Amino acid sequence: MVAISHRSTWLAAAAVAAALGIAGCSSTGQTQGKGSAPQTKEQLESQSTAALNRLYEAMPGTRELVAKSRGVLVCPAVIGGSFVIGAEHGKCVLRANGTTRGYYSTTAASIGWQAGGASKAVIYVFSSQDAYNKFLNSDGWSVGADANVAVGKAGANGGIDTTTANAPVSSYVLNNTGLEAGVSVNGSKISKISM
Repeated sequence: MVAISHRSTWLAAAAVAAALGIAGCSSTGQTQGKGSAPQTKEQLESQSTAALNRLYEAMPGTRELVAKSRGVLVCPAVIGGSFVIGAEHGKCVLRANGTTRGYYSTTAASIGWQAGGASKAVIYVFSSQDAYNKFLNSDGWSVGADANVAVGKAGANGGIDTTTANAPVSSYVLNNTGLEAGVSVNGSKISKISM
């Protein structure tokens, strides 16, 4: 009976620590709502524009890639926390030809031994019409299961490498200090929401 009590106490403490880690995260956005996830359409749109501008500054060639893409999904503040089992969540905006086409949420789970939380922006660029159509017609889209997503990589000149530029879907992860190289987004689940 005592062992169960200690175990319950430890699990409760772990849950509280994870929640505090998520609450203490700072947003990657440079706009209103800094320190929290976007709560309104206006905040989401503003933070998404800021995230795209940060991507354009961090990796030459991405502005052109986004401009010629079929669509771009911007998740400006994906906030996660973990204490043994972690979770990430954020809201996203889908844009095509500079126009908003819808709003989405992203969630992912992970297992790890790091306590605390983190915030990042995740941007998906749909370069092929087929990949974009599959995303639009899905009822919940999973990275790695429903689509292979190329991790955005820089070439020798610091711009996008050829493999990334030619991928049907590519992803870019920005943290508070800049572009994170080689970060996989496999396991992320994206679903349409209304705002």
